[in-house]
Order: sequence, then structure tokens, then C-alpha cells
Amino acid sequence: MTAAYSIADLRAAAQRRLPRAIFDFFDGGAEDEITLAANRAAFQRHRFLPRVLQDVSQIDTRSEIFGRPIAMPMAIAPTGAVGFGYPGGDVAIAKAAVAAGIPYTLSSTATASIERIADAAPGRLWFQAYILKDKAFLARLIERARVADYEALMITVDLPVGGKRERDQRNHFSVPFRFTPKNVWDFAQKPGWCWHMLSRGMPVMENLIGLDDQAKSASSMASSVGRNYDASFDWAALQKIRDLWPRQLILKGVMHPDDADRACAMGCDALVVSNHGGRQLDGAVATLDALPGVVEAAAHRVPVWVDGGVRRGQDVVKAKALGAGGVLLGRATLFGAVSDGDRGAQRALEILQTELVRTLQLCGVRSVADITPALLAKMA
Repeated sequence: MTAAYSIADLRAAAQRRLPRAIFDFFDGGAEDEITLAANRAAFQRHRFLPRVLQDVSQIDTRSEIFGRPIAMPMAIAPTGAVGFGYPGGDVAIAKAAVAAGIPYTLSSTATASIERIADAAPGRLWFQAYILKDKAFLARLIERARVADYEALMITVDLPVGGKRERDQRNHFSVPFRFTPKNVWDFAQKPGWCWHMLSRGMPVMENLIGLDDQAKSASSMASSVGRNYDASFDWAALQKIRDLWPRQLILKGVMHPDDADRACAMGCDALVVSNHGGRQLDGAVATLDALPGVVEAAAHRVPVWVDGGVRRGQDVVKAKALGAGGVLLGRATLFGAVSDGDRGAQRALEILQTELVRTLQLCGVRSVADITPALLAKMA
């Protein structure tokens, strides 16, 4: 993995290793993928206005979240089904995050359990919960996170129903999984991936065991989640979770300033500006474009973080300059893990950390705390 010099290199390595259907599941977005592309384009539109003749021999990337220090203003976003790309991929990313000194968020649809991650990667752990119709099952998940000492609960609110991902349809990738001549031929082209799956066994979404008594396989369990999203979940239901969860509560999927204001008023502890990486509502505004409005509405009451399209260390600086407390990393570390397991996940964070330091030096900024809006040029 030392030959990977960028997140784009890790993405290319993942594409070489994985069958097309599996790669596209991780890489793709909804419908025409307008929002998927817009997330990245938003970062590329912004330009630095650097200062010179500053002493940047020592750079401080430290930041904080919930009153506790982190090594850099990043955390791992919840990414589901990582084990379908690389056995043990969830654990690989969690361990890399702990080693790098940043929080890790475990997805409800991870292929590692709440308890396994807590044992393998003791550090700052957050648990992301999808809102299921089966409220008793959801309550048990949240209680397991509390018992395992997860610092924060992250509620994803931008997914009342799943998006239409046409790459999956074209690749005959579905849940429950069905074999077709097209995808069997696709898998056969990647013997290394096939060997990993056959030798380790197909992964299981361990947190979802028991959600559907009829779900006997990993793919059918994944399908049961889709059938069990609760499209009726509203502010009153969120308040019940807020009242029951005794620790930090993060709301992920906030894009509108009015929703940000209401979330702050009801006692959420942090917000994540997110459009689910362009995987759900196509045509939604880019997260970086929505960020300033949410920051203004939050009015310093809670930290506001952002995800979607982060591929470079400079993206972290741009997000900070626009008011974000930090960024969540989704596909960036995912590409690393599914390309080369532990080494790939570690390499992704190494790349972003060194790019962050270099960007600050070249901009004449000594520390993350010194990043201000003045660092970005006003574009016509």
C-alpha cells in the first residue's frame, strides 16, 4: 500500500480487486449520480488564498469533539457491509481510527458486532442506528451500545426509504442476492476476492441477527433492514430517543437550517451535514454548499460536522474554513480497507493526515485552530 499516494489510488486498487458489482455498490450513488458528483465538485470549486512568510515548521492538527481531544478534525463515518469487500474490513477501519487518534462510527449494517468492535478497537466509538419499525429490536441495539461504552449514538435521519441505485440494478446486485449469468461471470473475473470469500465464509451483518426470523443469510438480513425502515419516524419519536439515551446524541443527515435549529433546541449534541454520500436523494444540494446555512442556524450551540466527497487533506481545511468542526470519512477509508484490509485502512488515514499537514504549511497556517474563512478566496 505504500504505492498508494492518494485516496484515488486506493479507489483504483479497490476497483482492480473487487468484482464490478461489489465495487459499484460501494462507489455508486443514486439515479444519475448528480449529488454524488456535486459533493466532490463543491470542494473543488473553493480556492485557497494563502499567507506567506509564516513559521510553519511545526503544525498542530489537534482538535476536539465533546470536550475531548482528537488527533485531527476527522472521524470515521458509518459504512455498512464492508466485509463484502474485504473480510474483517470493519475491524480494520476501527483499528486504524483508534491508532490515528480519531473516533470511529459503527454502522447498524456493519459486518462486525457492537461488542466485537469494542473488544478489537477500544477507543472513542460511536454507534449509528437506522430507525427500524421494530422498536424493541432498535432499543436492544441502543442498549448494547450503552453497555459496550460507546461514547455517542448517531441517528441517521435522511433515509426514510432507500434510494434508487441503478448501478446495482444493472449489475444484477440485489438483496436478497440472486445468482445470474451476468454476476457469476463478474465474480469469476476476480479470483482473489472469491478466494477470500470462500475461505472466510460470507460475512454476516452481525448487529441484525434476530431482526427477521426468516433471515438466514447475510443478504436476506440486509433485505430485512430495507423492509423495516420506519418512514413514519418524526421529531416526537426522535425526542423519545433523546430522553432515553444518556450520552452524546449526533443527528446525521441534516441539510436544512430550520431542521438544524430544531435539532439544537431539542437537545442534540452534534449535527452532521450529510446527503448520505449521494446514495439516496439524487439532485440534493452538495453537503459543503449546505454547510454554512446549518452552521449559522446552529449558532455555536453544538458542533456541526460534514461528510460527502472528502478525498484530500485540503478538503478538511476547506470544511473547517466554512465553519465545520470536522469531517466524517466514508468512502476514503472504505476504499483503503476493501483494497488491502488493515494496511489499506491505515494508509488512507496516513495519506489524509500528511496532506492535511502539508496544506496547512503551504497556506501559512500553524494549527487547525487557526483556520478561518479568510483562508478561502471569494469566488465570483
